[in-house]
Amino acid sequence: MNKKILITGAIFAGITVIMGAFVAHGLKNVVSEAAIKTFETGVRYQMYHAFALLILGLIKGMPQRAQQLTFIFFTGGIVLFSGSIYLLALDEIIPFQTSKIGFVTPIGGLLFIAGWAVLIWGLKKTSKTSK
Repeated sequence: MNKKILITGAIFAGITVIMGAFVAHGLKNVVSEAAIKTFETGVRYQMYHAFALLILGLIKGMPQRAQQLTFIFFTGGIVLFSGSIYLLALDEIIPFQTSKIGFVTPIGGLLFIAGWAVLIWGLKKTSKTSK
């Protein structure tokens, strides 16, 4: 499980760099400043949680179920929160109306919160021999 978590975190971090470059260079003259700021919010939260996944993959002695749930919640949060933010920010240039997916963003946020709660619980349950 740890290897899967580390690889996923690294992939999300790499994608974050690509998305950051896309917003900085590709969107500068195409969408509004407000859309760029919105897109950057998605990038920021994706990177925070990519780093969190990398750290999660390095934690020893955490209950496996807590580690799995944290992984699932953070991954789902990245896809739903950051993914929907990216689409909403690109509404000006996408040929379909993205506002209908706006309800997905808070679901992604709730997954992030759930992930942090499970991580805290798991860290409290981490075996003393791994410290």
